[in-house]
Amino acid sequence: MKNDDQSQNVAILGASENPERYSFKALQNLISKGHHALPINPNLEKILGHKCYNSIQEIIDSEIAVDTLTLYVNAEISSNLEEIILTLHPKRVIFNPGAENKELKQALSSQGIECIEACTLVMLSTNQFS
Repeated sequence: MKNDDQSQNVAILGASENPERYSFKALQNLISKGHHALPINPNLEKILGHKCYNSIQEIIDSEIAVDTLTLYVNAEISSNLEEIILTLHPKRVIFNPGAENKELKQALSSQGIECIEACTLVMLSTNQFS
């Protein structure tokens, strides 16, 4: 699922429907920039009219290639998801502030997955996302 050469399939782990949350703002910005957003939250069906995936496994089962996985969950949660994130094998993982996870970063890097500790919102607003 690609729109064009500029757009990406971007999974948002920890997506929220709360407009005050950074993951919600990132979802809004990704959509406005033409990216195909894949919000992940097991408690929601849709956010901003976009299907909300229950899990990373649901995205894998849908055979959607993920360009970027942007993390809005703490290290404890992401550590528990290490195997499934490796199975997803996104091209890049963005560890947003508060989501840093040294061990996961090392595991992903060892599999050739680009890891960035940055803010997705800042990357989008300064045209550094693509």
